Amino acid sequence: SRLKEIKTTQLVRPSSPDDSFSLEEESMIPEKFSIRRKSVFAEAYNPEEDDDDTIKPQIYPKSDEQRQRLAESVKNILLFRSLDQEQIIEVLDAMFIKDVKEGEYIIRQGDDGDNFYVIQNGIYNAYVLDNSQQEKLIHTYYNNGSFGELALLYNMPRAATIKAGSDGSLWAMDRQTFRRIVLKSAFKKRKMYESLIECVPMLSALQSYESMNLADALIPKTYQDGDCIIKQGDAADGMYFVENGHIKITIIGDNGKEVEIKRIQKGEYFGELALVTHKPRAASAYAIGPVKVAFLDVEAFERLLGPCMQIMQRNINDYESQLVKIFGSKNDITDMR
Repeated sequence: SRLKEIKTTQLVRPSSPDDSFSLEEESMIPEKFSIRRKSVFAEAYNPEEDDDDTIKPQIYPKSDEQRQRLAESVKNILLFRSLDQEQIIEVLDAMFIKDVKEGEYIIRQGDDGDNFYVIQNGIYNAYVLDNSQQEKLIHTYYNNGSFGELALLYNMPRAATIKAGSDGSLWAMDRQTFRRIVLKSAFKKRKMYESLIECVPMLSALQSYESMNLADALIPKTYQDGDCIIKQGDAADGMYFVENGHIKITIIGDNGKEVEIKRIQKGEYFGELALVTHKPRAASAYAIGPVKVAFLDVEAFERLLGPCMQIMQRNINDYESQLVKIFGSKNDITDMR
């Protein structure tokens, strides 16, 4: 259904000019290209109905140097931030090289989307047609960036034209492989994190749509035994939800020695109070054995967890009481996380 298609495409939201064309630019498409068309390329893909994990994309051989350069390019692309290491390897394997000449059209506005592209080298100009059907330059890529995902994600014609401004090389991934990897992984991630969110009492204040937005914003991270996840005195960059494993919270006392004050386990969270108080980390967190966490960066925290702010403010008093029991005073500490 149309509603199901909307929910599916909302799983991934490109937002950076270097990751994709913005949705604002998408609105500049002339009306004749804005009508959704069906074709061999435009068949809708619903990850909820795809339960076959045995289909593997084609593997294109690469030299070690090519693979390393591609990995560097891919790791900064917003769309792939939620992929785990195994999925990243699948992405690298599935991409094939495409050499282009200056003046060559890579994609044309209004066409069906066939491939997603990551730039290896070269200059590429992005154009959209204005109301008088003249090409208007909206962006130029210089030897890095990616483009072409909007048509693949949103089941729509190409939002812009990309033309090579020099000879160059691109890494390409076909539509079907792109959607299976990106959309299916995003769907699985959302379902997994929605279950995690249900286990966190603080987040019960969120509405269902807020929970979905939060699930989409979480980034998986893994740590091994003894790894320092956050360090006392550092600036706060986000908060963490524990998926699996145990976390040890420590604080340095007046005698200069590190003292364990709490342990965190699955369904619990840490790191939020430094974001609430806008102070440096007042404690450290260490992995006890293998640990998997979901990380929420400070920007997403401020945007998505407004409804929970009162609860977190109230928790500060509980933590201060705990510090008094351990140290005899608050030691001028208002955030043990």
